[in-house]
Amino acid sequence: MAGGPGRPAGRRPCHRRHAITVVAHIDTLHQEPFAALPWGRSTRSRRHTMSVLFVTGTGTEIGKTVTTAAIAAAALARGRSVAVLKPAQTGVTAHETGDAAEVERLAGPVTTLELARFPDPLAPATAALRAGLPPVLPQDIAEAAAKLAVSHDLVLVEGAGGLLVRFDADGHTLADAARLAKAPVLVVAQAGLGTLNATALTALALRSYGLDSPGVVIGSWPATPDLAARCNLTDLPDAAGAPLLGLIPEHSGALAPDAFRAAAPGWLAPTLGGSDAFQIPS
Repeated sequence: MAGGPGRPAGRRPCHRRHAITVVAHIDTLHQEPFAALPWGRSTRSRRHTMSVLFVTGTGTEIGKTVTTAAIAAAALARGRSVAVLKPAQTGVTAHETGDAAEVERLAGPVTTLELARFPDPLAPATAALRAGLPPVLPQDIAEAAAKLAVSHDLVLVEGAGGLLVRFDADGHTLADAARLAKAPVLVVAQAGLGTLNATALTALALRSYGLDSPGVVIGSWPATPDLAARCNLTDLPDAAGAPLLGLIPEHSGALAPDAFRAAAPGWLAPTLGGSDAFQIPS
């Protein structure tokens, strides 16, 4: 089938009826990144904010750490102090690099904190049990985030896997910690087929916990997106009930740190401290 004037065959565009709505929402917030959102609280002066943002995913290995690093890099570029909290690092031994350290490598000088590290690449509750170590509890996460927020403008709390992955034998999850912290949860999603269902389920879980979400970030945007990925640019905000706030190019974590830091603000909407030039592809 022909693609229409100026478009290659087979590249018929998706219906873009929601694009203007998303961009308009972003523009209304661009003058006050972080502080303009419900989770931004002014401290010291109008230039500074004290905020806690949880980062979860619709699954594992979808770009949460690189997304966290991009948000941290954008905040650092605006002169904000940043802390990164990893409540439970799994699948990494004591001498290996964890996710928080990877964020620091890519983004720059951030404060990092791990509450626990378990060697098996499993859900935190199972990994803690197998290691014979105490689990991380929701109150531990909320208290650590609150302490970091006293001395940092932005605290990013990166979860493990998806929102409802268990942290202890009682079934507590990252959602429980975010509720205790009274913090919003950013959702990192995949680009392609299957992401709408996973994103909608995550959004449903957030609402069931009474949690807010500023939006969704695609954690690995392909250089050559297929039809499903292109259509998901329109459909993800509907599935999430929140705007699309970022597109992290695939393999961004392999960039040299200087290149990553220079490019990161352009991958994010101003709502997340990104560039005013951020655009969702049509």
